[in-house]
Amino acid sequence: MGHLLIDAALGRPVPRTPIWIMRQAGRYLPEYQAVRSQLSFLELCKSPDRAAEVSLQPVDILGVDDAIIFSDILIPLEGMGMNLVFDEGKGPLLSDPIRSRADVGRLTPYDAIRDNGYLPDAIRVLVRELGGRVPVIGFAGAPYTLACYAVEGKTGKQFARTKAFMLSDPEGFRALLGRLADAVADLLTAQIEAGASMVQLFDTWAGDLAPEQFRAFALPFAVEVIRKVRRPDVPFVYFVNGVAGKLHELQGCGATMLGIDWRIGLDEVRSVYGPTMPLQGNLDPCTLYAPPEAIEEQVARVLAENAGGPHVFNLGHGVLPDIPVAHVKHLVDCVKRLSVRGDS
Repeated sequence: MGHLLIDAALGRPVPRTPIWIMRQAGRYLPEYQAVRSQLSFLELCKSPDRAAEVSLQPVDILGVDDAIIFSDILIPLEGMGMNLVFDEGKGPLLSDPIRSRADVGRLTPYDAIRDNGYLPDAIRVLVRELGGRVPVIGFAGAPYTLACYAVEGKTGKQFARTKAFMLSDPEGFRALLGRLADAVADLLTAQIEAGASMVQLFDTWAGDLAPEQFRAFALPFAVEVIRKVRRPDVPFVYFVNGVAGKLHELQGCGATMLGIDWRIGLDEVRSVYGPTMPLQGNLDPCTLYAPPEAIEEQVARVLAENAGGPHVFNLGHGVLPDIPVAHVKHLVDCVKRLSVRGDS
């Protein structure tokens, strides 16, 4: 059975533009909050039935064209022996950061099924519950982005400790990236084998790198993951948040589709990649605070900038937790209505 989203991601003709939304299973939905009130964030990630339940909610409530599995990019770090907790006020915290070549040696050998098997288990439950209605998307954090969390011990802005490690001991930092690339490839492969029809690699912090640093550190290890995981019939999306300065570097990375954030127009991306490269994105998430007519105007703009090339509509980053659900539903409806092909 073919799926609209998978066909678009593979560059095949589709009758309209499909849409899914990063973080679509999350805090802005009251139905998610009801589940979340019963267990902690990590407990939810580690409960296949409940993770599948919240992954299914946006399909039923919003009518999006996929179900992305509910999880978190940091779970492989816990699987590699790091102490991961989620603080309600501060976000993820890792109390034993990796800040030297010696620290890299503390990481334990990783096996996705043994260490994070609850994630592929959740995908199996979700695939069964969906019964083929929409495809399931799996995901993981890219090696450089995971390294940022592993070194800083938390989320950050400047990532000074990460860059200090990277620049003072490049080979030690590459050793960390290599370990992470192996783990990420194993986790994505496990998700595909469990039934994920598409996977996305999130490089949330790679846009913060200078172009030469991106070429030397982030990109080679992302490419290694793509090479190990990519299959002809399973689209692989590489999302670099802050991609504007990295467009030329990403040519030839091997991804099926590029995820684009909102800081650059799809028309400019098309000027580099041409009309046939599948693109995903790229509405500014803050647009969803605007009234319905403004949302519709911006949806039309993004569709026009894409100029009819292969496209999966998405936000340029995750949906924000205080966005009105009605606005998100209006976004989905606008994309479905405004993107219908004239020859379909």
